[in-house]
This record gives sequence, structure tokens and C-alpha cells, in this order.
Amino acid sequence: MSDNALEQTTALIRTPFELESAPPPADEAELLALLAERIEEMLQRRPDYLMSLLYRLDVLEEKIRPVIHPSALEPPHVGVARLVLERQKQRAETKLNIKPDPLEGLEGWEW
Repeated sequence: MSDNALEQTTALIRTPFELESAPPPADEAELLALLAERIEEMLQRRPDYLMSLLYRLDVLEEKIRPVIHPSALEPPHVGVARLVLERQKQRAETKLNIKPDPLEGLEGWEW
């Protein structure tokens, strides 16, 4: 992941997961570890909030079920963190690569 993509992805993750006070991660692995730690805490203390947050972040339910299943290959908090990171990387890449045209025809509108 490029530095710019890492920065964008981190920005998309910090606020929803309340990680603003954490130091910026040096790489994707560090971001994953930080996120997994936070998700582990949320699974224990605020699971309903976490599920609501995953819904708002557009992490698909059909991807969540296998990673939280008891037979999953890795701990649930790590699997969920991978899904969040994957989704937020997609969003960051979209923001970096697709620039919308400025809106036209809004002259005269007051904000």
C-alpha cells in the first residue's frame, strides 16, 4: 500500500473506531494490529455498536459470518479487522483515483 493510500485508509478508520489518539501506523500491518486490538475490545464490551458500525462502513454480512464462526482460521477480532481494512482500502483507493467533476448549475443557490 502506498504511503498516500495508507494515510487515506487510516483516516477512514480513525474516527469510527475512536483511534484519534493512537500514533499514526508505520505500515499496513501496524494499522491492522491497532484495528484488531480495538475490535477485540469492542467485541467484548460493545458488540451491538460494533455490528452497527460494520453495517455503516458497508462491510458485508456474508463476509462477517465466516470470520466470526468458531471454526474460523484466525481469531474473530483479526478476521473482522481484515474485513474493515479491506473495505476502507477500497474506499481510499476510490477517493484517490476517481475525482468527480465539479457540480454545475448551482449558481444562485445559497448555502
